[in-house]
Amino acid sequence: MSGELSALIQLGQVGAPFGVRGWVKLSSFTDPPERLFEHRSLRLARSGAWETLRVEATGHSGGRLTAKFAGIGDRDQAMGLRGAGIWVPRSELPEREAADFYRADLIGCEVVNVDGIRLGVVQHFIETPAHVLMVVRGEREYWVPAVPAHLRKVDLKARQVVVNWNDPAG
Repeated sequence: MSGELSALIQLGQVGAPFGVRGWVKLSSFTDPPERLFEHRSLRLARSGAWETLRVEATGHSGGRLTAKFAGIGDRDQAMGLRGAGIWVPRSELPEREAADFYRADLIGCEVVNVDGIRLGVVQHFIETPAHVLMVVRGEREYWVPAVPAHLRKVDLKARQVVVNWNDPAG
């Protein structure tokens, strides 16, 4: 599975079942969240294996996206998808503007603050109700809000992210 990862971008994650007819709730990492549905077939990563599922129908419930996948017809099958990552081939994504980036592009980038102090390396991102957090690991672990107020500069060629974030212990 790891060899395929470089050609894929994670756009979301399957949540809990929704109803009894095979629908699931989804967390989308796209902006806007509905952009996830521009892809009618999605690759799901479960237990180290890939599965491609076609989206039959989409909806919303309580502010969350919902979807019905072909071949998933009941709550038990939907429960089996819970926690699966939703991926698409990078080639299916729109070209980025010079100042734009995908979260996956930041994984492994060095992070320094505006004072030039190295904080660590981007490990992954965490979705919260307020905003996305960028998890940076160095001597300590930092959870930096991935919002313009804190992300000051992203240099993909240099593999460096400059943040407005201070080490409270430093």
